[in-house]
Amino acid sequence: MRHLAADRGLLHRLFELGIAAKAVFASIETAAGLALLATPDARFQGWLHWLTQAELVEDPSDPLARRVLAAMGHLDAGSQHFYAVYLLGHGLLKLAVVALLARRVAAAYPLAIAVFAGFVAYQLHRWTLTGSPAMLALSALDAVVIWLTWQEWRDAAARG
Repeated sequence: MRHLAADRGLLHRLFELGIAAKAVFASIETAAGLALLATPDARFQGWLHWLTQAELVEDPSDPLARRVLAAMGHLDAGSQHFYAVYLLGHGLLKLAVVALLARRVAAAYPLAIAVFAGFVAYQLHRWTLTGSPAMLALSALDAVVIWLTWQEWRDAAARG
């Protein structure tokens, strides 16, 4: 019985760590979305060019810098606006869910599972289009957080 309590304590700490990580990433997404909304397209393009220029001088074949430059070629004002709104909405939604989970609001557990499952579905869809390993990694992290949320929800229901 003692071993089961220790496992629950570990799962609870992992759950708290998972939602703390979600809060940090959501804060970064929200800030990035606000920055994209507040930055004119030309200035954003100039900033990305400045950011990659030093790296390309050091290593002209740098794959990350090359990828950023290639992406810049496809980023117009409309795309920038889309990403700004997407990041802002995504970040604020995650922050709201995390805040509810931190307060142990009963309805937050199924809400979080549904929201994070929606993110996984979208990320896996993006992965099929792009083959980006980041989408798989984010989906795996979200799947772990979903499982931990379910465990926490089950334990909260058992405590009454």
